[in-house]
Amino acid sequence: MLDVNELIDVEAGTQSRRIFWDKEIYELELERVFGRCWLFLAHESQIPNPNDYVTTRMAEDDVLVWRQADGSTKAFLNQCLHRGTKLCMAEAGSANALSCIYHGWQYDAAGNLKTVPLENMLYGDSLDKSKLGLREVPRVESYRGFVFGCMDPDAPSLEEFLGDDKWYMDIWSDVPGGVELLGPPGRSIIRTNWKLPTEGFVGDVYHLGMTHGSILKAIARPAADFGPGAGLQSTSRYGHGHAIQFMHQNSLLHSVSPELAEVHQVRKPEDLPEDRTDDQRKLYTSFWDGSFFPNCSYLIGLNVFKVWHPIGPDKIEIVTWALADKRMSDEEKRRLTVAVHRTFGTAGTLEGDDMDNFEFCVRPNKGYFTRQGKLNAQMGKGNARLDPKFPGVVDEMVSELSIRGYYRFYADCLASENWEELQKRSEKWKEQLL
Repeated sequence: MLDVNELIDVEAGTQSRRIFWDKEIYELELERVFGRCWLFLAHESQIPNPNDYVTTRMAEDDVLVWRQADGSTKAFLNQCLHRGTKLCMAEAGSANALSCIYHGWQYDAAGNLKTVPLENMLYGDSLDKSKLGLREVPRVESYRGFVFGCMDPDAPSLEEFLGDDKWYMDIWSDVPGGVELLGPPGRSIIRTNWKLPTEGFVGDVYHLGMTHGSILKAIARPAADFGPGAGLQSTSRYGHGHAIQFMHQNSLLHSVSPELAEVHQVRKPEDLPEDRTDDQRKLYTSFWDGSFFPNCSYLIGLNVFKVWHPIGPDKIEIVTWALADKRMSDEEKRRLTVAVHRTFGTAGTLEGDDMDNFEFCVRPNKGYFTRQGKLNAQMGKGNARLDPKFPGVVDEMVSELSIRGYYRFYADCLASENWEELQKRSEKWKEQLL
């Protein structure tokens, strides 16, 4: 019998190694994490016109995201209702209808079953097509162009789910004209657990000097200023978090890709409207790493956006886009895409460093005695604070506060039968971290 309280100790800042290996835990995650939380589906820039679509996944469920005639977006399980064949094999495209490759059942963009080959001859009047439409994802909402879906009709709105993290997202996405994702995305599969890269991006600044020391030395960049006042780390009620370095965000990207620097429009504090505070302007031009709970991450400054799709407890698919300001020229976007995949693409210089760590954090748990052990995320414990200038619970940039916050909500998800119980369980989340 699984005891969630034995997996995550929020007060101590420790986690059981079983969360990276155990099949029973993974099945509970599919039900209570991925079946309950808002998951990133697409960016509106990927489906700008009616009938445009992309395919993706919500955990291990294949999903079709389809732009509607009225401009709204719907998402469906990507499977024919006849014999269950995957309906759309393409990664992206535009069509007002899609036909199953098996027997030819055809569905329109609203998910309605429109045509069944030889219907009158073979079915007569017995087939009620109105009851055989695609299975729709119950909740689809968009915030600042980022489209999320949720399988739980009782979940709070997307904006409520973003919580305090929405204030921070408003800052990094508030470039004039907005942001977009440049595709097609890079894809790779590695042997790790889906939570490891998410926790790495949610606030692990500590690894920079050791893991990326060689490449940073090669490009003559310091790892980071780890001292007090060098940055900020923040976590929020529903597990989202980030670390922000108060360095100009483009300095590292330009060091890695000097040819991009020739054409790159650097973000400036004066880009923002007059009503923004000095702190918001400072964050706007800073370097960020962050994650949206449960499995979506970004780097602002290296312009990377990623989703970590689980494929079992010890395997994931990584999907990587370049995150661009819409105001960039086509040439700037082309060079940015090259720079992003050179650093955090499948064979990227910095990506390779991280993937080694992620794989070797999981692989040892094959050992029975190894996975009885615990993981430590105690850095900065006792230093977290509330700050009237910054939402959420915050700490210095180099801390493991956001990792503790991520697993605090993860434990709440696993332990809760439904959203009503989850909301009650996470009500006093700040007290748990302070």
